[in-house]
Amino acid sequence: MNDVFLNNLGLVCALGNSPAEVAANLKRGHSPGMRLLPGFLPSREVMLGQVASEPEARPLPRERRSRNNQLLLAALEQIRPAVDQALQRHGAARVAAVLGTSTSGIAEGERAMKERAESGAFPDDFDYRQQELVSPVLCLVEELGITGPAYAISTACSSSARALISAARLLRANLADAVIAGGVDALCSFTVSGFAALDSVSAELCNPLSANRHGINIGEGAALFLVTRDAAPVRLAGWGESSDAHHMSAPDPEGRGAQAAMVEALARAHLAADAIDYINLHGTATHHNDAMEAPAVARVFGCEVPVSSTKPLTGHALGASGAIEAAIGWLALQPDNGEGWLPPHLWDGAVDPVLPPLRLVEPGFRLGRRPRAVLSNSFAFGGSNAALLLEAR
Repeated sequence: MNDVFLNNLGLVCALGNSPAEVAANLKRGHSPGMRLLPGFLPSREVMLGQVASEPEARPLPRERRSRNNQLLLAALEQIRPAVDQALQRHGAARVAAVLGTSTSGIAEGERAMKERAESGAFPDDFDYRQQELVSPVLCLVEELGITGPAYAISTACSSSARALISAARLLRANLADAVIAGGVDALCSFTVSGFAALDSVSAELCNPLSANRHGINIGEGAALFLVTRDAAPVRLAGWGESSDAHHMSAPDPEGRGAQAAMVEALARAHLAADAIDYINLHGTATHHNDAMEAPAVARVFGCEVPVSSTKPLTGHALGASGAIEAAIGWLALQPDNGEGWLPPHLWDGAVDPVLPPLRLVEPGFRLGRRPRAVLSNSFAFGGSNAALLLEAR
C-alpha cells in the first residue's frame, strides 16, 4: 500500500494549545496569542504570534534544555498514546522522526551571550548543543527511544512542509512504518531582528494581499503528525517541490517555482485543479511574496477557489509554519466538519488592483459540506518552494 496518512496531530501555536482549541479559534477568527511584545527589538514593541499559553516545562538534560524543545514536547504529549502504540507495534527501528526548524535553541544562545558580555562567563545552564538544528530531533529520539531514521531539515520557511514530504518518502521506500513528522520554532530576537533589518516586520497585525500590506508578524509553535500507511480520515495525497535559484531572500517575481510546486502536487495526487476546495496561502503580507503568490495561484486554479492566509492568526512560525498550516488544513478536512468551515482571511479589505481577485475566505463562510481536498503553500528564502495536498478519505 503506497498511501500516506496523517493519523494524529499534536499542535501548539498562537491559536491554541491543542487541535480542538485551534479549530475553535479558527472558526471565531480570533487568536489569543497575537500580541504586541517588548524585548525582541531594542527600541519598540512588535506584533508577534506567541503560543496561546505557556506549556508546562519538562525536565531535560542541559544539552536539550530550550524553550523550543519544550514546545515540541507539548505537541508530542498530545499524540503520545498513538506514538507509543506505533512503537509497540512496529519496534523502535521502524519508527522514524523528521522535523523542520530554523531557530532551535537560539533564544538560549542569545541569553547566554548577553550574560557573557556582562559577566565574562557563560551561564552554567548553557550548552552550545541547545542551538544545534538537530536538537529537537535528538530530543524526540531520546524521549521515545526510537532507532529508525532521524534527521532535521532547515530550509527556512519550507522546512516542516519538507519534513512531511520526507516522511512520505520514508514510508514509500519502506524505510519506516511510522514517522513522527512536523516542525517547531520558538520566538527569538535573532529572527525578529533579521526580518526587521530587511524592513519586513509589521508593527501591527499583518495584512496579507492588502494594498496596505507592509510586512510579517513572526510567530512560533509546534505541529507533529504521526504519519503511517494506516488508513485515516486525511491522506497526504500529493506534494510538489521546486527551487527558484533567484535570490537569497526574495522570490522569483514571476512565481514560476511556486507554480511548479503546485502543479506537481496536483499531478502526484492525480487531481484536477477544480478538485481543490481550499488553499492555505503562504501569504506573508510582504510586497514580494503576495505579488508573486497571488498570480501563481490564479494561473493554476483560477480565482474561484476559496483561499486565505492564516498568518494574521498564527504569525509566521518560520521553520514550523509549513506543518502548522498543514495542521490547519487537516482540521478543516476532519469528518465532523460537515458544515465546511474554512480558515478565514483577516485583512483590512483594501484591494490591491495589481493582484488578481482571489476568492478570500470571509469570517463565517461555510462550504455547506465537508471539504474534499486542500492545498498548503510554503515558500522560503533561497527560493525553496513546497506545496502539500491533503485529501479527505
